[in-house]
Amino acid sequence: MSVIPIRSEAATRGARMLRTALGPEIGAWLEEPAVIEVMLNPDGRLWVDRLGLGIADTGAVLSAADGERIIRLVAHHVGAEVHSGAPRVSAELPGTGERFEGLLPPVVAAPSFAIRKPAGTVFTLADYVAAGIMPTAFADALAAAVAARANILVAGGTSTGKTTLTNALLAEVARTGDRVVLIEDTRELQCAAPNLVALRTKDGVASLSDLVRSALRLRPDRIPIGEVRGAEALDLLKAWGTGHPGGVGTIHAGSALGTLRRLEQLIQESVVTVPRALIAETINVVAVLVRDGTGRRLAELVRVEGLDAAGDYRLIPLVPPTEGECP
Repeated sequence: MSVIPIRSEAATRGARMLRTALGPEIGAWLEEPAVIEVMLNPDGRLWVDRLGLGIADTGAVLSAADGERIIRLVAHHVGAEVHSGAPRVSAELPGTGERFEGLLPPVVAAPSFAIRKPAGTVFTLADYVAAGIMPTAFADALAAAVAARANILVAGGTSTGKTTLTNALLAEVARTGDRVVLIEDTRELQCAAPNLVALRTKDGVASLSDLVRSALRLRPDRIPIGEVRGAEALDLLKAWGTGHPGGVGTIHAGSALGTLRRLEQLIQESVVTVPRALIAETINVVAVLVRDGTGRRLAELVRVEGLDAAGDYRLIPLVPPTEGECP
């Protein structure tokens, strides 16, 4: 289900109404720079995820009636129906662009939602080094990979910072002067390239696969994608591997090898035989982010060097182990 963008002449008024409906506490958390996500659980407890600190219980409680009211109001603004037969609503909040995912019974015991803020600031690779998320050698290797037009997949689990790192890589892309055609289904990526065309999916109108094909007709130098998660993976591989290198994309996976395996699974949604050789030839670099008790960190950074004698992926650390440590 693609996210439905909100386009309304009354967007400003709608934004004010929604902010009021969210209540002063949720509104205050959304205004807090460190907060990246606000979540309502079915038990009514509200949680926030703060950058660098992780998830914390706010101590606040929202009634089921108030939770349902917020979800229905968001649905109204995107022109969607939400009820027991259609208990999900995905949207962008008007004006400020937060990503909203709301659920009603019977898929949850009581109303539940998550509000994820778009990145307010693009962190550079140097910022990652300063924050201890990656060592200087990793940052230098990633910058060099972008300059060399390597195809890079940024992998990780939920809330590991895949989009934030992708935006840092896109900041490097912007320095190249290349024409960029960016594809996503949720407004998350930020690219300051002067020659930029940003495409977004619309449910029932244009899928990611449709937009990959359209992108090829727009004379792109690079085709970044927000998230690879379906049959469009094969279209993207073909685009990146046939004259449009230098792509960047995100994918849900927990390891470098798992990233390539996940890509195989996605490709199998459209074809039976997995073109492993095409994957090994097209994907050049895999960066894997993890989130543990110490926060977010870049756990793996590897180069894909084709297939080995057994036909499996040959993965080589992009940085020697002695250099790949944070000071």
